[in-house]
Amino acid sequence: MLRCRVTSLDRDILRLAVPSLGALVAEPVFVLTDTAMVGHLGAPALAGLGIASTVLQTAVGLLIFLAYATTPIVARRLGAGDRPGALSAGVDGLWLALGLGVVLLATLLPLSPVIVGAFGVEAAVATAALDYLTIAWWGIPGMLLVLAATGVLRGLQDARTPLIVAAAGFTANIALNAALIYGLGLGVAGSALGTVIAQWGMAAVLVALVVRAARREHAALRPSALGIRAAGQAGSWLLVRTLSLRIALVVTVVVAAELGTDELAATQIWFALYSLLALALDALAIAGQALIGHDLGAGNVPRVHAITRRLVGWGVGVGVALMVPLLAATPLLTIAMTSDDGVRALIPLAVVTLAVGLPLAGLVFVLDGVLIGAGDGRYLAVTGILNLIAYLAVLAIAIGMLSTGLAGLFLSFMIGYLAARAATLGWRARGTRWIVTGASHKTGGE
Repeated sequence: MLRCRVTSLDRDILRLAVPSLGALVAEPVFVLTDTAMVGHLGAPALAGLGIASTVLQTAVGLLIFLAYATTPIVARRLGAGDRPGALSAGVDGLWLALGLGVVLLATLLPLSPVIVGAFGVEAAVATAALDYLTIAWWGIPGMLLVLAATGVLRGLQDARTPLIVAAAGFTANIALNAALIYGLGLGVAGSALGTVIAQWGMAAVLVALVVRAARREHAALRPSALGIRAAGQAGSWLLVRTLSLRIALVVTVVVAAELGTDELAATQIWFALYSLLALALDALAIAGQALIGHDLGAGNVPRVHAITRRLVGWGVGVGVALMVPLLAATPLLTIAMTSDDGVRALIPLAVVTLAVGLPLAGLVFVLDGVLIGAGDGRYLAVTGILNLIAYLAVLAIAIGMLSTGLAGLFLSFMIGYLAARAATLGWRARGTRWIVTGASHKTGGE
């Protein structure tokens, strides 16, 4: 639990976690804003946004290692006293992000009809999803650059700059979406276009800041094949880990689609809230990544253990603290998120099931961040697959055998899946095999 006395370690955690919160939730806030605005266009439009945002978040989420691997790499080198080397690694991460973004755009844009068709939804929902996706793909390279540049700055122990840029991007996104959706009458397409413009604006600012810092330290700005390969290798296990997480989310949406359009629309609202609150908890994990990477680079093992213990207390405590305002906001969310009566009837269920799992989510996210900061990617990848298998088994029982519908779906994720992750992460954190000191960032087991 949280303690009243604030220690120097608490201040270090909060110095990174509080500003990281704004930057970390930028994408979920984009989705939540889109959801609220599109929700008043009707259930088919909202359900279509649910399909499109699931696909987009899966694509971006699979490459979250562009931030999560870059942060500890840069932090380790900084902790070892090599600031130019830290920035060189960060620049290589930017080139990798741009390359992957272009590949994703070229590959997935023409596949959009096939991807939407795989969900098996009704024609009106599919049309809305396709309208959103065909525009939103153009923002993917920009969003990946945002991830990579944010990871560089966090590794340099600077969490305030990404916060400022995220706040500006969020403000621009609201204004653009309002003007395009309602002012110009573009509907779902206007929501996608506004988000794309905001994403590219954020990318331009963050990349410029990293490039300027690299020039001050005389770090190379041209792409290095060796550096890009090293950045890719550092994130390869995290890619597998993230893939297991995204499969769990996609399976959840597919099951919701089978339950009906109203259930799918309610699931979109549930996921928008989950993304906002759970990733807000992950702000603590971001602080852990930067601090643990830095102290492992400096060889300060006792402080690594102290950070881990303190983060666990913060994670669970913040999860408990978020339950009350979320439950209190249920009537407001019911009105604000949609005008469809069928979807509104399901929102209280979505909010309650989300709230009960928040303390467990806090524990999971901080431990995940600790092990990412230590470079223990192989363990996270292997256990991620095992946790996914456990979730699928629980989901099959809850939905198939007990016919619990939407309640069973939500509880299977918030309790069953998160409990499996908490068990595997907690067991690893209690040992010492994940602790590797020095400037070289190593993936666990390598």
